[in-house]
Amino acid sequence: MKILDMRGQPCPIPVISAKKALAERDAKGAVVLVDNIVAVQNLEKMARGTGRAFSHEKDGDSFRVTIAKSADGAQFADAPLEEAADAAGAKGPSGGPVVLITADSMGRGAEDLGRILVKGFVFSLTQLAPAPEAVVFLNSGALLTAEGASTVDDLKKLEENGSGVYTCGTCANYYKTAQALAVGSIVDMMAIANLLAKAPSVISI
Repeated sequence: MKILDMRGQPCPIPVISAKKALAERDAKGAVVLVDNIVAVQNLEKMARGTGRAFSHEKDGDSFRVTIAKSADGAQFADAPLEEAADAAGAKGPSGGPVVLITADSMGRGAEDLGRILVKGFVFSLTQLAPAPEAVVFLNSGALLTAEGASTVDDLKKLEENGSGVYTCGTCANYYKTAQALAVGSIVDMMAIANLLAKAPSVISI
């Protein structure tokens, strides 16, 4: 099997590199070395979604991911990277905007005030009709989907209303919130890019 050292590479590079290696003629599989659990999870989604065998093991500070052809030798076409809402099994498009939240506070100035404002903004999203198609969290915005965040209850209401709630995997890994995710799903940057590209409109704060 081809060995890919993807340690230190941000998403979605490990997934894309693994897909390319698996698409090579006569490829039996690939071993991918990564340095965070989010990359492992993204590789697993790709492997499961394309009908391949998947396993991983911890090796010191790294993870060794093995992706192989199916046991019966069947060939599987690579499934396209779908928008984040489809990948996470959310409901279909609502017609509402995609909201991109890039920080755990809103506006410039006093950070305490900014955190109050972002909580009020997330609550206001629950009152929109139609509901947002999705709310995506980047950078320190990832803190807003973690256990204990004041925005979690309102984000759960958004999910109940049909909105997708997605957190950038690289961001969750950086802020160490991946294991404390309280609402929504962790997705990679390719899924986020696809979601934004297909959105009827985007609101960014």
